[in-house]
Amino acid sequence: MTHHRRFKPRGAQKNDTGHDDGNVGTSWNKVAGWYDKLVGERGSDYHENVILPGALRMLSPQKGEKILDVGCGQGVFSRELARAGADVTGLDSAASLIKTAQSRSANIRYLVADAANLRVFQDASFDAASCIMAIQNMEPLPKIISEMARVLKNNGRLLLVMSHPCFRIPRQSGWGIDEKRKLQYRRVDSYMTSQKIPIQMHPGAAPALHTWTFHRPLSEYIKQLNADGLALIQLEEWVSHRQSKPGASSRMENRARDEIPMFLSLIAQKMVK
Repeated sequence: MTHHRRFKPRGAQKNDTGHDDGNVGTSWNKVAGWYDKLVGERGSDYHENVILPGALRMLSPQKGEKILDVGCGQGVFSRELARAGADVTGLDSAASLIKTAQSRSANIRYLVADAANLRVFQDASFDAASCIMAIQNMEPLPKIISEMARVLKNNGRLLLVMSHPCFRIPRQSGWGIDEKRKLQYRRVDSYMTSQKIPIQMHPGAAPALHTWTFHRPLSEYIKQLNADGLALIQLEEWVSHRQSKPGASSRMENRARDEIPMFLSLIAQKMVK
């Protein structure tokens, strides 16, 4: 396959004292400038062609709805929500990314805060919440899901978009080729075991600079949503929009790309107590 540059999700957390919440090196402050160059004001090509259109369609923001965008980064999805007429609050632990978001969208409220501790918000403050390509870089998952559930109104919606946990596991999955069958396949070496995995930010230039991602099986996400009174109501799997250039391997590459999804998106609804 024509290998694309690895798409890096984000959203690692710090506590309100500014120290990493038990995970040294998870803050994205130190790589905010580099990350902004990668994602930019409009998002990567994956954002523009797959993630943002799909997320907007699934969440279906309504004019005047109060929506919390958790792990908002530079505010790419926050701005899309605001364009749809929502009353948006963006939240991220990286102050430098929030500063960038504020410079690009002064009409949106942005806060530096930890997703695991949303005490700045009262119970039932929002009609919906989103977390786009960030949940797999956050921990502890129980506190984060619990806090997002707490600030949602009854029947409020939570949208989670992540790298597909079944197929996109850093260091534990990769592409292989079956020459005899002329097929490209996805190899998965470990799935059920939850893992904390270091991610190098500049593999060639600065190999020591890294942050963390957290692999969890899909069942762990669903179990935690249910534990906090959130019922899964919709799930979609999104493939890459890219196509290989014509060549000897393009057919099997495009087939694999169309059959093995990159992203998982789900909507959960807060049940009426």
